Amino acid sequence: MKPVCLVIGAGAGIGGTVGAKFSQENFHSVLCRRSDQDGLDKLVSKIQTNGGEATGFILNAVEEGSIEKRISHIETEIGPIEIVVFNLGAQIGNRHLTDTSYKAFEIGWRMATFALFRTASTLFPLMENRGRGTLLVTSSTASVRGNASQHSHAAAMGGRRMLCQSLNAEYASKGIHIAHIIIDGAVEAPDTLGKMLGAEKFQKLKEEKGMGKDGLMLPEKIAETYLHIHQQHRSVWTHELDLRSFSDLAWWNH
Repeated sequence: MKPVCLVIGAGAGIGGTVGAKFSQENFHSVLCRRSDQDGLDKLVSKIQTNGGEATGFILNAVEEGSIEKRISHIETEIGPIEIVVFNLGAQIGNRHLTDTSYKAFEIGWRMATFALFRTASTLFPLMENRGRGTLLVTSSTASVRGNASQHSHAAAMGGRRMLCQSLNAEYASKGIHIAHIIIDGAVEAPDTLGKMLGAEKFQKLKEEKGMGKDGLMLPEKIAETYLHIHQQHRSVWTHELDLRSFSDLAWWNH
């Protein structure tokens, strides 16, 4: 029975690519996403075609009990979860304060912060008993900088960052490596950024940035960093880092 890499938020960009990377390192990758069974099946099939082990599940992480039940099922039926890649987004788009309903504001927190809390609450006791585990949390520029019309997103991602710091303070000494990874730039991800911008604008952005060379952040290169963080010796664990393309200004220079 192989150890499991659980990816919550497994699209064709960072999540699916990181899952594929860990499958090459003798992990069984369990890919979870909110919708698009066909897209999920393609990700799983690609991993299997390349000789890896993978399973896919549709998961609505906001639904009560969904994360808890899925983790229990994986631990019982597939294998011990050694790595969690929490890649769930919380972007609801630009909305002025007066256009942001209470419900819209809350959903960002439920996706970005509460779902992460539920994941850790369910899984960390199991990892603590085993004396090891890794939590890799994909985050965004909004976790360190608020912008106009980003009330829900910035509050949710800022909360995610503080939660990671609290988890690290409590569980690093127990053998669990928590890393908060800030993606400070545009990722070449067709089913996240591509859907948000629309096909025409996404294509234009890719053309402006160099058509898949290295102007946009490449998921396969991001995946290499995730693997490196997991493999770090505990005497030099990274808790937080930020990634961006060479062509982009860092968030603090804007």
